[in-house]
Amino acid sequence: MNKPVNMTGATAWEPSPNNLEPFWMGFTPNRAFKKRPRMIARARDMHYYDMTGRPILDGSAGLWCSNAGHCREPIVSAIQKAAAELDFAPTFQFGHPKVFELASRLATMAPGDLNYAFFCNSGSEAADTALKIALAYHRANGQASRTRLIGRERGYHGVNFGGISVGGMVANRKWFGAMLAGVDHLPHTYNRKEQAFTKGEPEWGAHLAEELERLVALHDASTIAAVIVEPMAGSTGVLPPPKGYLKKLREICDKHGILLIFDEVITGFGRLGHAFAAERFGVVPDILTFAKGVTSGTVPMGGCMVRQGIYDKFMNGPDHVIELFHGYTYTGHPMAAAAGVATMDVYRDEQLFENARKLENTWADAAFTLKGHPLVEDIRTLGLVAAIDLKPLEGSPGLRAYKAMENGFHDVGMMVRITGDTIALSPPLMINANQIDEIFSDKMPKILASVA
Repeated sequence: MNKPVNMTGATAWEPSPNNLEPFWMGFTPNRAFKKRPRMIARARDMHYYDMTGRPILDGSAGLWCSNAGHCREPIVSAIQKAAAELDFAPTFQFGHPKVFELASRLATMAPGDLNYAFFCNSGSEAADTALKIALAYHRANGQASRTRLIGRERGYHGVNFGGISVGGMVANRKWFGAMLAGVDHLPHTYNRKEQAFTKGEPEWGAHLAEELERLVALHDASTIAAVIVEPMAGSTGVLPPPKGYLKKLREICDKHGILLIFDEVITGFGRLGHAFAAERFGVVPDILTFAKGVTSGTVPMGGCMVRQGIYDKFMNGPDHVIELFHGYTYTGHPMAAAAGVATMDVYRDEQLFENARKLENTWADAAFTLKGHPLVEDIRTLGLVAAIDLKPLEGSPGLRAYKAMENGFHDVGMMVRITGDTIALSPPLMINANQIDEIFSDKMPKILASVA
């Protein structure tokens, strides 16, 4: 692309608002998007609005993150106030009140003794932070040989090198070389023959957790630092855990002294009807990652909740010496912390987690009205999440779902997420029964008809 230059030869810093070319979009087929862009101008509550003001029902909470809805006044006001009062403060060697307030709020919400919050800026950073804390913990505990990390096939833990190493989505891995050494993977938990059209946790599959024993026998427990899994695998196409699976993982990790990490970037903050999925499934991990819903997507923020015993292991030596050599410039940014506190207030005051629990069966029943459609090969639901597997177009995997997303935006007025030929739905938690009916009785049938 030729850049305009002025007579002195310097690049002219002039805006070109209708030029889409310079932005290299992530996880997007850039050429297709720029031929027929899906542009969003503003948002409010359950809807986006395009450049003409046409409402687009948000069926995906943005990128699984706008759990409280869009442009909620209490959160907006808190961000505006924070920007005017304190634009930036370091959290290396210094602090500011809001970040401590948010950490305290999260510690009261997290189950068990997950009493400490370490903040970062995204789910990807949270995953890498959790892995680093796990490795450093074992070293501090006199077990420096524990360096191996165990992920899971079809797992998603962000896009940094640690996250893609333990992650198990092939397209996210194959382009980037060897990644971290000493990583192995559990099998994923989905089997369509055994689990097709399941509401909630499948009955089949808990035994797959026992594959961790095989990896322990292969590598020896003394070399394994941590296992990281999503309680519900989200980005791969919504894979609820089989009944008893997570408890078995916890038991095996305890048996062998391995840390268990839950990646709750998607499942945290009400998506499954509780503050965290760990609470829903009655399993307390050693480290829990979060992001997305912590600020309802308004300001980037992520982090880890860490158990008391792990934190305590670092609190040795002289008081003036740094305990953990890790952090980010924007860790606990004042605007993000203010947004997080305000978001927790909205969740509490509007009882949005309770709303998700109350509507879970309504949501599942509505999603299953699509069962029997000739294009629908499977449906899975858990909390306020649904996956609809579409019959692929012969010779063009992924194209049918892509067209469904495209037509949904342009022609039907609804945003959906896709992965492969799966449509994933995860609306803001402020949704009501009428809007659920609108999604599954009106908009989804129209989207399916458009790709038949």
